[in-house]
Amino acid sequence: MSERKVLNKYYPPDFDPAKIPKLKLPKDRQYVVRLMAPFNMRCKTCGEYIYKGKKFNARKETVQNEVYLGLPIFRFYIKCTRCLAEITFKTDPENTDYTMEHGATRNFQAEKLLEEEEKRMQKEREEEELNNPMKVLENRTKDSKLEMEVLENLQELKELNQRQANVDFEAMLKQYKELEEEQRRKEQEEDEQEMKAMLEQAQNRRLLVDSDSDEEPAKSRPNPVAQTKPTDILQEDPQPQSKKPRTESWERSVGKLSTKAQLAGLVALRKQKPDPALDNGMENRGTTANTGSLPAAAAATSSLGLLGAYSDSEDSTSD
Repeated sequence: MSERKVLNKYYPPDFDPAKIPKLKLPKDRQYVVRLMAPFNMRCKTCGEYIYKGKKFNARKETVQNEVYLGLPIFRFYIKCTRCLAEITFKTDPENTDYTMEHGATRNFQAEKLLEEEEKRMQKEREEEELNNPMKVLENRTKDSKLEMEVLENLQELKELNQRQANVDFEAMLKQYKELEEEQRRKEQEEDEQEMKAMLEQAQNRRLLVDSDSDEEPAKSRPNPVAQTKPTDILQEDPQPQSKKPRTESWERSVGKLSTKAQLAGLVALRKQKPDPALDNGMENRGTTANTGSLPAAAAATSSLGLLGAYSDSEDSTSD
């Protein structure tokens, strides 16, 4: 049994490699490869942006009749991610880059075009100098003038920098800090002065209040009389101060009833009916009525006296 992992194959002695048939494949055949977009591009059909590094399943083929120093040039076919339009680009071994061919436009190509234009102008200049020696002299004079202008501009920039260098930024910052500290100190002094003025005003007000309280006469408080019995408080006369507010409140609500003319319309005497059963008793009570009329007449000056006399008369009639 032969080995499973062998490095050498068996070739019979009559083996002829020329007899092996070769596959006839077309030269422009295409292969499916996986690649990333080599630059930023924009689709011409739908305007979709395709950024550098996006992966595609592309088809690769060899460009016919295009070779750079024996190196073949390859073409790649991809599809837009939005509208599925076909986009093609190919390799550029001369500039070590890729060139856009069909279906899209390359973005950020201005810098590359500028560099290509500069290279083209430099190449044309060299070709002219090779064939025309006077052109070489003209180019040298132009270069010298340009160099002189550059040196003058550089000297002006240096002078401007020296003018700005004379400014001492540290001194400016120091001066600014001093001004800021001085302003802060002034604000503190003003706050202290305001506080002192407010304290003086409060102290003056307190002194005025104390002087007013000293000038007021000391009120004498009545000494309480020693009471021997708890019921003595009921027999004491009420204070005269409490009568005045009571009378004033009475006068505000009812009015003054001190004259007889004002009570004439309010007091009405009840008519007594003669009763034969009480004729004998009237004589004995007549004396009491005469004696009771004396205090009623004496108290007629006040409204309370008149009301008391009226109540006495009603009691007498009811008896």
